[in-house]
Amino acid sequence: MSPSGQRPRGALRTPAALACLLLACAAHGAFAGSIKGKVVFSGAAPPAAKVPVTIDQYLCGNEKPADDLQVSSAREIRNAVVWIENAPPDSTPTATKKVEVDQKGCTFVPRVVVVPAGGTVDFLNSDRLLHNIHATPKANVSFNRTQPMGRTIPITFAQPEIVRINCDLHSWMTAWVVVAAHRFYAVTGADGGFAFDDLPPGQYKLQIWHERLGTMPASVTVGEQQPAQVNVEMKMR
Repeated sequence: MSPSGQRPRGALRTPAALACLLLACAAHGAFAGSIKGKVVFSGAAPPAAKVPVTIDQYLCGNEKPADDLQVSSAREIRNAVVWIENAPPDSTPTATKKVEVDQKGCTFVPRVVVVPAGGTVDFLNSDRLLHNIHATPKANVSFNRTQPMGRTIPITFAQPEIVRINCDLHSWMTAWVVVAAHRFYAVTGADGGFAFDDLPPGQYKLQIWHERLGTMPASVTVGEQQPAQVNVEMKMR
């Protein structure tokens, strides 16, 4: 109350108004839930496979890791993609850092990337030889571009889907672009881990995809306090 006896303009008039303000703050993330999980291989970890190099051995070597199934000694799966099937309504992708895929050492690096629908992947070539990038997606525009060393080729992906990228000149080279419908997508690291934050409490359906192991569902209940934990086991199809 001011010395004149008048309330300052904009002052909170009741304790109830203050309580409503605090609840509004909570609704904007103070009590948001989260998911932490891990994707592991069912059974003994398979031995790492090799593929023969059939061209440009002077630079590429004589063989390469297959890399289509990377499993740690603790059975943790790398390069699985996890997303929320029933994402919250306001889940439009946020601005992300530039997404790049390099052809380096006759391998696509990284092998799996996520880009939001409408986003662009910059394809690079750091090798001292000619590569190409070739894809025939269903929902996006097909492309087949030759790529000498040092050339960057930006490709925009308009529609959500999983797109396989090949280098036709080096048959063992494969990459994957996962075009995301919303922001709740993640690629597992070497420890098989993934995480999603800023989720309202509720029941969530997950989809887990891997290039060799296929797709499988999972579900998890998110509360307001501790992160919801989920472990997913995948096996050979």
